[in-house]
Amino acid sequence: MKKIVIVGAVGGGATVAGQIRFYDQDAKISVFDRDSTMSYAACGTPYAIGGVIEETQSLLMADPQQFEEKRNIDVYLEHEVLEINRTEKSVLVKNLKTGEVFHEAYDFLILSPGGSAIVPAIDGLDSTNHFVLRSFGDMEGIISYIEKAKPSSCVVSGAGFIGIEMAENLMNLGLKVQMVHKSSHVMSILDPEFSDRVLTELKNNGVVVYTDSVITKTDKKELHLSTGQKLQADFIIMSVGIKPNTQLAEKASLPIGETGGIITNEFMQTADSSIYALGDASENTDFVTGGAKRVPLASPAHRQAFIVAKHLTGNSIPKAGLLGTSIVKVFTLDVAMTGLNERSLLENGVLYETVLHKGNSNAGYYPDHSEITLKVHYSPETRKILGAQCIGSKGVDKRIDVLATAMFAGLTIEDLQALELCYAPPYSSPKDPINMVGYKAIRK
Repeated sequence: MKKIVIVGAVGGGATVAGQIRFYDQDAKISVFDRDSTMSYAACGTPYAIGGVIEETQSLLMADPQQFEEKRNIDVYLEHEVLEINRTEKSVLVKNLKTGEVFHEAYDFLILSPGGSAIVPAIDGLDSTNHFVLRSFGDMEGIISYIEKAKPSSCVVSGAGFIGIEMAENLMNLGLKVQMVHKSSHVMSILDPEFSDRVLTELKNNGVVVYTDSVITKTDKKELHLSTGQKLQADFIIMSVGIKPNTQLAEKASLPIGETGGIITNEFMQTADSSIYALGDASENTDFVTGGAKRVPLASPAHRQAFIVAKHLTGNSIPKAGLLGTSIVKVFTLDVAMTGLNERSLLENGVLYETVLHKGNSNAGYYPDHSEITLKVHYSPETRKILGAQCIGSKGVDKRIDVLATAMFAGLTIEDLQALELCYAPPYSSPKDPINMVGYKAIRK
């Protein structure tokens, strides 16, 4: 009987525990997490803060009792794993409620420690109400503060996924929202013209945005920017980035890669074959370049959990590289992406050409349609698709999902014209925007 210890009980950790139990009814599985909740839908927390999701408890997918009763898995919340003894194959665990410290033996150890929100060192920050959003408890703290303090204004520091979602949801609550972003473009993962569309959408909906700026000092409700400007706000949401929680792995001398994640092989094993790593803290490979890549999103973590479970139970399925397929809602716009953007292509020295198509999400004569812009990068030599972005108010996810599938399957840019995609006036056109990209590539 295998003894499996898992560090982390959120997306990756809870999923890998359930997957292992599905394939192995006999393994002894123990899960440890220093938080007080497990298996919650972290991606839903901004929408719970904004009141779109009315019942916060709906984000909780499971609890330790359910895991024990339904799956025979032991989950220990408010327990922190302090050290890994690779020689003895055991971990040192501290019960954060009682202070008790004990050793737990393992045959296989799975690290799914996630990441922590980065909080820059800012002079005077302790005098200002400030929050991060990285856990269920963080969400509850923000909701409680808004309900009790009844603030009227907020500054969101950082215009990535979380920052954008928080700006929209705080606006929904009627707050004055200002956004500070260190780059010249919000959502820096996008090509510039798509980033500009997002910036315009933010401004059109009342968000005041300061680019090329960082907060350098705070004095209670007064915030000083690197540009010399001063802002007034009741509180700050810090969303400047995520740092992978690799301290435990580093103490155990497991190699850390160039992206800051724990290096893993095609089966998510670390340098120690009895220790796996998955989720936000693991380093993987890029599907296009084969180089190091770390994608702190839910979908890769769930896929990696499956790969670990299959490998542990004797039916190995190697991982493919990561595309980083993702989407975000920005008021009336949706913006999605997969693969490499222009900056990444240039930085990696990859030759590319681009097809840009502007068209309708579905039949223009149908009342409910939206203009979408689709941009696809491809190799002029192999004709393989290298990356894509799409923006609009309808049908954005569908197009990027098709392109991510095409990339995974190795289709060429010209192959897109031949895809037989579903059509009816409410949904598409006889020649879908995806098809049009293929036709345009042939003309080029």
